[in-house]
Parts: sequence; C-alpha cells; structure tokens
Amino acid sequence: MRFHLTEEQSAIQDAVRGTLADVWPMERLHKFADSQIDDGTDCDPESWQALMALGIGALALPEADGGAGLGLLDAALVCEVVGEAAGPGPVIGQILAAIAVARSASAGARALLPAIASGEAVVALAMGSPLVACARGATLFLTDGPDGAIHLVEAAADVSIEPQTATDRSRPVSRVNFAAARAHVLFAGDDPMAQRLRDAALVLIAADSLGGAQKVTDMSVAYAKEREHFGQPIGRFQGLKHQLAHMALDVEPARALVWYAAYAWDAELPDATRAAAMAKAHLCDVYTSATRAAIAAHGGIGYTWEYGLNYWFRRSIANRAWLGSPSQHRARAAELAGW
Repeated sequence: MRFHLTEEQSAIQDAVRGTLADVWPMERLHKFADSQIDDGTDCDPESWQALMALGIGALALPEADGGAGLGLLDAALVCEVVGEAAGPGPVIGQILAAIAVARSASAGARALLPAIASGEAVVALAMGSPLVACARGATLFLTDGPDGAIHLVEAAADVSIEPQTATDRSRPVSRVNFAAARAHVLFAGDDPMAQRLRDAALVLIAADSLGGAQKVTDMSVAYAKEREHFGQPIGRFQGLKHQLAHMALDVEPARALVWYAAYAWDAELPDATRAAAMAKAHLCDVYTSATRAAIAAHGGIGYTWEYGLNYWFRRSIANRAWLGSPSQHRARAAELAGW
C-alpha cells in the first residue's frame, strides 16, 4: 500500500502550483478583490483559462469521454493547490459537474460534457444553499432540489442572480434563485450517486482547506525566520516556536484524513460517507485555527490588507460554513458510526 503521492500526482500539483504562481500572484489577488467593488467581477477569466488549459475540467472524466481517467484523490490534490493560492473560480463545481454528467443518463446534460471538460462552460456549485460562489461568471450550475435530486441548470434570464457582500473575497457570492429555470435531472434523490456527489463536494472543500492551512503555516514559518527583534529572528523565541509547532502538528496529520476520504470515495468503501463528513469537519476547523494563529504570529502586519493573510482567513470562514458546519458533520459522522 502506498502512503505517498506518485510521481505523476506530484507533477500534477507542481503544474497547477506553477500556473497559479504565474497568473495569480498576490498583486492580482488584490486587484481582483478590489474589482468586486468597482465592476462586480466574480470570476477571473485569465486565471480560469490557464487552469482549464491544464485539463482540470477533464481530470476525473473517464478516458472514453475524453478525460484523464483519474479519480477524486487526484482532483483533491488539485483543489489543495488551488486553496493554497486562494485561487478564484468555481474549480470544485467544475470538477464535480464533469464527474456527475459523465455518470448521468441525461442526454441533454451529456451534450454539454465537452464544454464542461474544456472549461468553456463554467459550472458553479449551488448545493445546499441559495448563496453561490462565482455565480455571475457561471454558464451552468450544479444544484440539488428539495427532494435531494441533482440537477444541472443552464444560466439564463430566468435564473435570478443577486450579488451579496461576501466574507470570501477570492470567491464572491451571489444569491441565486432557480425557481423558473430549465434543469437537466442528473440523478433522482434516491439514487446513490446523489449522495456520493455530496460526499465528493465535502472532500474537495476539505482539500481546499488543507491547502490554505498549509499555506498560512508556511507563511508564518518564513516570516519567523526573517523578522528580527532584539537582534535575532523572532522564530528563536520559545513562545513563537511552540505556536508554529502546534500549527504544523494540526495541519500535517489532517492531510491523511483528506487523502483517505478521497481514496474511500474512489474505492466506494463502506465508510466513504463518514470519512467525507469527518474530513470536512476537521479540516475546516484546522483551517480557521491555522489562519487565526498565522495572523497572531505575524503581529501587526498580519492584520493589514496589503500583506494578504486576510484572504485565507476569510476563505476559511467561507469553507467552514459551505455545505454544513463542522458540528453538523461531526453529528452526521457519529450517527453513521452508530454512536
């Protein structure tokens, strides 16, 4: 049994990380956050096209559908790097939509699969709440109905989109109403695939949180080595050493939780649903805790807009609420375990 990434998986992460370093530096993130106020932008076309050019939209598609034939674990590795960069765009929705449509019998939805795989059609995830990230830039929505059915909805005049003031400035949110919209039914509410898609969404949010938590930990360690006080790097002070060590000890073991949840989903293990719930609950707690500790470790500069830690802190708050809080998913996990 392997407990580390393969060379191919590491290469995927390196490719995504390198692309985001080129198209999504801190200066562009600042500009994007400011543009939400100026012109209501909620999806950055240049960075989105760069990510889709890597084949992310087709990553988890079967080879018969023109995809890479990889699994949710590989998709989670991509989302981890996107979270690390506080990347924009509905990457999670795009990956899930490709997985869902490829497994659906809906002819109308399957006709849209090539556009989803290439990224030409942008898919926002609209499950569990009328608040949807990157809704104004989306051409399709992956959503669920009151009966639990999974739908693919085409953006049109009958889809109401009302921008909201959002906590997360890297993925702006709008209130969306699909009441009169035309929808392709992908899976009925009692179809096992409907629950599997919800589980996959939880795993990918957990992966995004893992990437963000690792990023702010790395930022804090680097700052502690560079910032000097009383003639020496602040990282030499015992109090900060302990704080940074606790951050690392929170983040690194959580990585296995995400990887296992993704593996369990791919292998359709009996505990896959519980593993997804636990990953979402724990990683979102770790993410918020890490960002709070990172701001404290940076001192005054950590509170400034210019430094940028606020983007990860705000994203951690959004991830925590997205598709259910940690307490909700811990309760689900306990119930699934028969506790």
